[in-house]
Amino acid sequence: MEIKEAQQQVDDWIKTIGVRYFNELTNMVLLTEEVGELARIIARRYGEQSFKESDLNRDMGDEMADVLFVLICLANQTGVDLTTALKRNLEKKTLRDHSRHRDNPKLSDEI
Repeated sequence: MEIKEAQQQVDDWIKTIGVRYFNELTNMVLLTEEVGELARIIARRYGEQSFKESDLNRDMGDEMADVLFVLICLANQTGVDLTTALKRNLEKKTLRDHSRHRDNPKLSDEI
C-alpha cells in the first residue's frame, strides 16, 4: 500500500466508522500513548525488563500499526502529504548526513 493510499483509507475509515477525527491535541496525546505501548514491548523484548502476564500476547506489529494510524490521522487533519514530507525528509538527511554516519567511529564494526 502506498502512503497516499493509506492516508485515504484512514480518512475513509474515520468518516464512516470513526464518526470524525479527534482534535489535534487529543490525537497527539493518543500518539504518545501508542508510542508508549510500543516502547513497553520493546523494553521487555530487547531490554532488561521482564514481561508481565498482561504483556505476553502483545503484538509489536499491531502496536506499530497503531502508531502509524494515529500519525496518519494527524497528517490528514493538518493537511500534511506524508509521501511528499518523507521524500523531502530523506533528501534533507541525505544531503546533511551523506558521510556523517560512515565517518562515525562509534558505528564502526571494528569497535
